[in-house]
Amino acid sequence: MSVAADPTAFATRPDHTPSATAPLLPEDDPFYLPPAMIGQLRPGAVVRAREVELALFGRVAQKIPAWQLLYRTCDLDDTPEVAVTTVLLPWGADPTAARPLVSFQCAIDAVASKCLPSYALRRGARAAGAIPQLELPLIAGALASGWAVSVPDHEGTGGQFGAAREPGYRALDGIRAALAFEPLGLGTSTPVALWGYSGGGLATAWAAELAGEYAPELDIVGAVAGSPVGDPAAAFVRMNGGLFAGFAAVFTAGLCRAYPELDRLLRSRLDADYLRLMAAAESTTTFPLLYRFARRNLDDHCTGGLAGLLDAPELQRILADIRPGDRAPVMPLLVLQGVYDEVIAVADVDAHVDRYVAAGVRVRYLRDRLSTHLPLQFIGAPVIIDWLSDRFGNRALAPNAVETVWSVAFSKRAVSGHLRLALLSARMLFGLPIRQRRRVNRPSDVHRWSLRLTLRKPLS
Repeated sequence: MSVAADPTAFATRPDHTPSATAPLLPEDDPFYLPPAMIGQLRPGAVVRAREVELALFGRVAQKIPAWQLLYRTCDLDDTPEVAVTTVLLPWGADPTAARPLVSFQCAIDAVASKCLPSYALRRGARAAGAIPQLELPLIAGALASGWAVSVPDHEGTGGQFGAAREPGYRALDGIRAALAFEPLGLGTSTPVALWGYSGGGLATAWAAELAGEYAPELDIVGAVAGSPVGDPAAAFVRMNGGLFAGFAAVFTAGLCRAYPELDRLLRSRLDADYLRLMAAAESTTTFPLLYRFARRNLDDHCTGGLAGLLDAPELQRILADIRPGDRAPVMPLLVLQGVYDEVIAVADVDAHVDRYVAAGVRVRYLRDRLSTHLPLQFIGAPVIIDWLSDRFGNRALAPNAVETVWSVAFSKRAVSGHLRLALLSARMLFGLPIRQRRRVNRPSDVHRWSLRLTLRKPLS
């Protein structure tokens, strides 16, 4: 019997790489190879599965039941391809018990294969500087809430960072694969939610926008998009020459993989020094990349400068294609953004939310005055988990509104939520089981999470 015919055939077999502490990189791992007849499989069909061991920063083994699923999905041109999602359960979870599923889109923000969650989260992974390793405690927070979790490689096996629509297809097909994977004990009626921040927030926005048309059978009850970029083209221009110019560079490298015409354009305009740096980005994790490209200005390396490059018709078409917000998600959204975010401009996210509201989407938009970009992902975790719990509990939605607060960090409920996450992180440091905790079944209220409400404006 083929693996495609029996998706769970290898579900309980551990991965036997040459060294139990040194997983193969995706490009060297036969697990990632697509089947010959991939076009004959339905979207989300599991090609093969394996049990894997996760670790904090690749070193501290975690007591989290985890499998990886290779499944059929597609790229932005609807060409069939494969992707991998890592699916997890709380320790000791009863697979016969009903539970919801969260699709957690990591902020991969790189094109190097070592930054893909399916590699970076594994025990023995050599991926220092990869963002998914920082996000494992947030994933554990979802597990502690009793939820199953799917963590898709939403950039695909090719690391196509920034491409339009593709992250949504891969996340949604990863959900389909997880629901069909018998060891998780899920099914077609399982309620699902989406969660992601920064690059993962952008991927979540694509999944939310595409779900109604591409995967209407999924019961997606809500989506949380933290700092979801809003306007990638504007972010690219703003980051150029600054401390975060590395994000612009790796974003460009990812787009070249998805849009061959951009690769041709850049090779005709950029000098050899910048092309060499971009080539190096293909094997570099995110944080070292930011250091290497800090304050690098494209005007110094591009014929005609950045302005001339942006005027090229090929690039204009791509930049229009990669901007989210032109499709209306069918599920309610919580959007979280720092007012003085040093990476993603609040004005870009404001405009993104406005596009959704104009299309009739249910949006709760929370703007935090005191948080910078990376800390807000963790500071906002308790309110995110609480909001998702309300969606899974089918509780009433608050009216659409933009709410600007000083901070989501210091209310009594927020502090208790942060304390739970801190204790959970401590358990992870000692490799203790990540079990489902008991939850108090009460509705949330964003007012209880904020230090002080400074603006509350209804969204019309």
